[in-house]
Amino acid sequence: MSLKKMIEEKFPQQTNEDWEQSAEKALKGKSLETLSRNTYENIKLKPLYSREDLETGALSQFPGAEDFRRGSYAAGYLSEEWKVAQKISASSSEELSDKLLAAIKTGQTALAFEPEQLKNPEKISLAVGELYERYPFSVDAGRNQHLIMAGLGKVKEREKVSGYVAADPLAIAAADTLNDRSIDELYETLNQTMSDAAINLPSLKTIMVNSAVYHNSGANAVQELALALAAGVNHLQYLLDKGKSLEQILSKMVFKFAVGSNFFMEIAKLRAARVLWGNVAEAFGAEGDSKKMVISAETSFFTKSAYDSYVNMLRAGNEAFAAVLGGIQYLHVSPYNDPERAKSPFSERIARNTQLILREEAHLLKVSDPAGGSWYIEHLTNELCSKSWELFLEIEEQGGMADALQTGWIQDQITQVLEKKKKDVHTRKQSIIGTNIYANLDEKPLQAEMETVQNSKSDLKTIPQVRLSESFEGLRNLSERLKGKGIRPEAGLICLGALKDHKARADFISGFLAPGGVGAVKSGSVNNPEDAEAFIQKTNCRHYFICGSNEQYESMAVPLIKQLKEAFPSAEIYLAGLPEEGKKDEYKNAGIGGYIHVKSDCYGTLLNMLNEMEAASNGQ
Repeated sequence: MSLKKMIEEKFPQQTNEDWEQSAEKALKGKSLETLSRNTYENIKLKPLYSREDLETGALSQFPGAEDFRRGSYAAGYLSEEWKVAQKISASSSEELSDKLLAAIKTGQTALAFEPEQLKNPEKISLAVGELYERYPFSVDAGRNQHLIMAGLGKVKEREKVSGYVAADPLAIAAADTLNDRSIDELYETLNQTMSDAAINLPSLKTIMVNSAVYHNSGANAVQELALALAAGVNHLQYLLDKGKSLEQILSKMVFKFAVGSNFFMEIAKLRAARVLWGNVAEAFGAEGDSKKMVISAETSFFTKSAYDSYVNMLRAGNEAFAAVLGGIQYLHVSPYNDPERAKSPFSERIARNTQLILREEAHLLKVSDPAGGSWYIEHLTNELCSKSWELFLEIEEQGGMADALQTGWIQDQITQVLEKKKKDVHTRKQSIIGTNIYANLDEKPLQAEMETVQNSKSDLKTIPQVRLSESFEGLRNLSERLKGKGIRPEAGLICLGALKDHKARADFISGFLAPGGVGAVKSGSVNNPEDAEAFIQKTNCRHYFICGSNEQYESMAVPLIKQLKEAFPSAEIYLAGLPEEGKKDEYKNAGIGGYIHVKSDCYGTLLNMLNEMEAASNGQ
């Protein structure tokens, strides 16, 4: 074929119907519906998306154009780089100064730190030196905002202080267990701080909408967006009532989002946030660039685990990638040891380098809206916009964000989603690598701290900041406690017949037990009840699992269970797999303790086992 013909050659146009026919053939009789699934946002995901899945006019034509879903700037990060804003932990201004200088030398591009760790935040001017003239601030100031602002008022060229040192009264009252002020008191402080900053620090943003608080308590993407909108509206209405102008308020606002593990959903969430806030700002009378949203993002605390902690690097990398593709302005990547609320030079360096790889090696600075053109992401963006707006209106019907928090309505909504997520983790429908699946029995975990829930002076029902892996980590703690008492957290596997007959189910049970820190003690090939009795006599465990093929279960499982229960009445005997429905009564009458299969509640089963081991050791 000549070069000219090769250039003119075209692939045949394929339709959705062509794909459906091919998919149905590959599924061998199963319906296409089996490829669809629902998300925690109640969005039905299809296996294929095309232009037909978008509503007319629902797609911005160019980056930087309204409705800003494709980014706030036409050239993307080419015109406005996102800021590497790794939060530095230091207790003194001297230590913070040293760490900021070191961070700047290794790629940091924003002055970010954890104000609650700083003993004298009012001395911040000593820590930043002249760095503020070249780098913007990126600080969620929380309860310490007024102290930090007072400190920044002492720098020489205050008009050069940029970025944000911001606070969200609603988030502080809802999530800060140490808070001793009501929402009204926190708003009064914010209003005064904003007024002072307008005179002393005119280029600094001071108002935050902190959606990360709700993400890290288990909220889904729709809830995060709706709560961010409602909080933003609450801020606007309060400050407008205090005499501030709309333009002044909008120019001082920054939105903080946590970015989770659902890669495409998180990209769409950040895109939808810009669309939705643009609509809200327009409804208040804003025009042009004042409708744009400034987003500060951080990787999720909710998704991190204390076990197999280096996997947290991979999780944070995935989340940081989604954040950048979503079009953020500031980014903090959590260190792998974040669950223990401690850092090390190594963990901080790896976290910072994660961003630098995205900037320098993945070349994401050089692409405007890298997620553009994905029908899937565009569809998710539209779905999130629609569902979030509905929930936002529902919050407004509750009296607005502040009232909905004070009545506990928002907390209850989030708790419902959190319970669904926990259930999926407990049944291993959702995997946490190294925690509820592929767990390592010999691993030493991070020394993670569990948050103690308290109520603040405002009588709000506190929104706890949690991690999804905490329940399984609790199992491992219980297992270690048993070891400390001299109890072996082990279970026996009665392996029927040859290796090929029992290996698959024996491996499954071993993996099922490991997330609770329970070791699997395997028998040799068991061919008769006497072999099984000898194994139980030797191992003296409390729990045993019969592992074999369906054919072996059919021929020998029921009489084997019956004989073993007669010989060892205190032993709990389980079957690996599910028997036929008509056989369950026979197994029950024989004394079976239960069935362990892919849909079993792994957490509940292991918790019961460990509690029974502890009770047996106490003679109960």
